[in-house]
Amino acid sequence: MKKILMLATVMAMVATANACTNLIVGKKASADGSVICTYNADSYGSYMPLCHYPAAKHQKGDKRQVYEWDTNKYLGEIDEALETYNVVGNINECQVTIGETTYGGREEMVDSTGVIDYGSLIYITLQRAKTAREAIRIMTALVEQYGYYSEGETFSICDPNEAWIMEMQGCGPDRSVSKERTVWVAMRIPDDAICAHANQSRIGKFNMKDKENVLYSKNVIKFARKKGWFTGKDEDFSWKMAYAAPDFSGRRICDARAWSFLNHHKKGMERYLPWALGLDKDAEDMPLWVVPDHKVSVEDVMNDMRDHYEGTAMEIDSTDVGGGIWQMPYRPTPLYYKVDGKKYFNERPISTQQTAFSFVSQMRSWLPREVGGCFWFGNDDGNMVAYVPIYCSMTRRPECFNAPGADDITFSDKSAFWVCNWVSNMVYPRYSALFPDLKQVRDSLQHAYLTQQSAVEAKAKGMAPAEMQKYLNDYSIQQAQQMLARWKQLATFLIVRHNDMARRPVDANGRFFRDKYGRGAKVERPGYPQPFARRIVKEAGERYATPD
Repeated sequence: MKKILMLATVMAMVATANACTNLIVGKKASADGSVICTYNADSYGSYMPLCHYPAAKHQKGDKRQVYEWDTNKYLGEIDEALETYNVVGNINECQVTIGETTYGGREEMVDSTGVIDYGSLIYITLQRAKTAREAIRIMTALVEQYGYYSEGETFSICDPNEAWIMEMQGCGPDRSVSKERTVWVAMRIPDDAICAHANQSRIGKFNMKDKENVLYSKNVIKFARKKGWFTGKDEDFSWKMAYAAPDFSGRRICDARAWSFLNHHKKGMERYLPWALGLDKDAEDMPLWVVPDHKVSVEDVMNDMRDHYEGTAMEIDSTDVGGGIWQMPYRPTPLYYKVDGKKYFNERPISTQQTAFSFVSQMRSWLPREVGGCFWFGNDDGNMVAYVPIYCSMTRRPECFNAPGADDITFSDKSAFWVCNWVSNMVYPRYSALFPDLKQVRDSLQHAYLTQQSAVEAKAKGMAPAEMQKYLNDYSIQQAQQMLARWKQLATFLIVRHNDMARRPVDANGRFFRDKYGRGAKVERPGYPQPFARRIVKEAGERYATPD
């Protein structure tokens, strides 16, 4: 029997550098004792539904075909495991969660003969691993046996007890240069710490004697020496400086996102701002992790996923011309552009319009595993969606996260991806006018889901496993479909309220007023926001001035 590894109905996708963000919270750093891991899949227009791989038994000799996650290109086949676990999204039934960000690294290290790319590696491993440590063993064994097809990658690998960060690269296609096929290093994030990575290699020096918290390939230093990329003492070896030294882009476009997350929860991070700004080549590098000043909640992390550098030196200036009339904190891609031959860049925050899906994974060791893993999922930019609770034991997907017939070029009003993007794309260019309405709906739903969580889980814990699984499955589907219905309402509300750049007044419950004759109340015409009005006057001079 052969199985095709694909992400549900994902069509061809193009991998793009500087694309994703992961945040990690250790169990003693979190407010409730859970390990928390997040992921923004920022894939520039790609359609990504919620994937599902059911648990299964296989025969010895069964093969699995592997297709590159980003492009759907056939790469080869591997031996199937005798048993595979249930996977929904990026979490499995054992509460193991894996996320990633691509940092690229040295191009000559890419193994074009490899059979397993980074995306396939994630979902194959989730089907086989019971713990984060086992996931690391499986991932590294698979790529050593079959070859690693992708560029340099940083993985977040978490379970209810441990959080790890692992970085991996191939050794190129020439086996005469290296018999080993990959180099890699993995470090356990301390339980009381938080960490982040965002398309820039983050692991520097590591303690090779700490076998409990540091794992690495035997050739991790030897390969760099052989290639002439490192010549010092072993104890001075830095993974990222040898394999993916950060340049301006790696710091300002990538590490700055990690800095922003740490800055939310740790005082004194301005010390590392020069590193994040990327202009001072001698700036002090920021740490891989920090111990936060306060316990970090799931809701905190959801808000962190909505970050635009607010209150920092990198805050996107919503009053400049790039923000348009209605002060949009987003900028179009690509990140770089030229004017009269000079190169410029856009800031790249955690929250970005090209997010295909976003999750906040909550893993809890003290609960039955069916209920312990809560995978909060959104099918768009985290700033523009309410995260819906999806439990790791789910065996049925909500229709809205797997709408029949929908794909990256086929709209469906049954698809959360398309309905959420429909609303977002109304809001983006008229942000200051429309976003408050979206935020009210988003926060209302999010508050309801978070408030209901303890009662739902308390009820589930008293059930037999099969009954518990069905109850949680039904609950998650109900909430997801409720979200879709509410977002459709929001879409029609926005067009009615903000039609033709005016605004219809509403009451405290969002109901439109009517006049005494039964017609809609007179529209408000807010005009230009003052900062933009001042820009017009400054740039146009007296052209539009009226006589006294």
